[in-house]
Amino acid sequence: MTMKRFTDFIEECLPQIQEVFPWDMEELMEQKPDLLIVDIREPYEFEAYRIKNSINVPRGILETACEWNYEETVPELVEARERPVVLVCRSGNRSALAALIMQQMGYKEVYSLKTGLRGWNDAEMPLLDREGKTADVDEAEVYFTPNLRPEQLSPDQRG
Repeated sequence: MTMKRFTDFIEECLPQIQEVFPWDMEELMEQKPDLLIVDIREPYEFEAYRIKNSINVPRGILETACEWNYEETVPELVEARERPVVLVCRSGNRSALAALIMQQMGYKEVYSLKTGLRGWNDAEMPLLDREGKTADVDEAEVYFTPNLRPEQLSPDQRG
């Protein structure tokens, strides 16, 4: 079996899902008032910056959150199979994988936010900070910029 990388999974799922750019999502939100925005980042990420009225369902529990009879069940999400759903993460990768899974679980209209919250912030779309106030675009940009430690870099990039 050939080893796959994270990016291989992303590339394989992209042709099978729908993506929406941040600037198009605003229009989607107006056209579809029942749109559910699901932020699949970890709770600490969601707490730092989020889109108004989004719900947090971490990627690690998504499948059980989409079904009844689990401790992780999120009723609003279980009942959203006929609603439009936009999945968001930091860069648009985790949400792409989650969109494919949700489609396989019977969700009819699922989108992944292309470019994620980094792109959302770059487009200067409104984000809320941990206090529920409109976030400063520059501060959010610093937060969303990857900050890798040396040991997280591949050996050929460590210099």
